[in-house]
Amino acid sequence: MRPLFVPVMAFATLLLAGCASAPNDPTLTLQTKKTPAEYADCVVPKLQGSALHPTVSQTQRSYRIVVPSKVAADNVLEAYKAPNGGKVFLYERHLLASNFMPSSFERAAQECL
Repeated sequence: MRPLFVPVMAFATLLLAGCASAPNDPTLTLQTKKTPAEYADCVVPKLQGSALHPTVSQTQRSYRIVVPSKVAADNVLEAYKAPNGGKVFLYERHLLASNFMPSSFERAAQECL
């Protein structure tokens, strides 16, 4: 029983490592020439096309797009006004196996720059 316990615990620790990252640090920071409204108008249909269900909220200077996750914390995309367009912050929790390729969430964010 004990020889099986150690590898199982090591694997569980690796899986949880993705959830232990600081929630306030963006996974990716991007710059765009689009305004936050133009950027959100581009990203939301792409996310919906990937079978994701985004929720959009806006303030006077920013848009916040939240995509619920069944496994980890919700994925968030924030677009803020900047002097030459907008600044985009991506907050995404990756599963261990998905760190090798960009997710559909990250691809949509980058395609709309």
